[in-house]
Amino acid sequence: MTRVRVLGKDGYDIRGELIASETSREALATYDLLDTRIDNAVAVETATLGGALALLNDLDWYLTRYARTAEVLEPSVSENEWLSRRLAERVYGDRVDVSETDEFYLVRGVRDGEPLDPLYSRNEPAEYDLGDTDFVTATRIDETEF
Repeated sequence: MTRVRVLGKDGYDIRGELIASETSREALATYDLLDTRIDNAVAVETATLGGALALLNDLDWYLTRYARTAEVLEPSVSENEWLSRRLAERVYGDRVDVSETDEFYLVRGVRDGEPLDPLYSRNEPAEYDLGDTDFVTATRIDETEF
């Protein structure tokens, strides 16, 4: 299963914004919201990468306004490293080979449910050293996002 994770912008409750609107609520109606361990985040599982990207496209108006980032966890690429939405779109469209997706990383520490400042690295996820964390996530990003 492919996972989608959306992190909300500061000052907005991403879950509340998505549930408050009939359009986004209908787009999410067939999915169970998952625990993300990040306070201002929403996550769901979809059957495929294409389904994940279709959901993000359906939610695009809301993501533009209320989300800091949208990420996809695609098991055929990595079991534990997320893909930025842009990189996931490139993988899905065959514009980048899966073997070429592990060059640029955004590493994010999380403490008390809050995402900390990101750390960028090349060729492998750097060890997060910008502060104490409860856990760390790594996201493969496109060169233009680096």
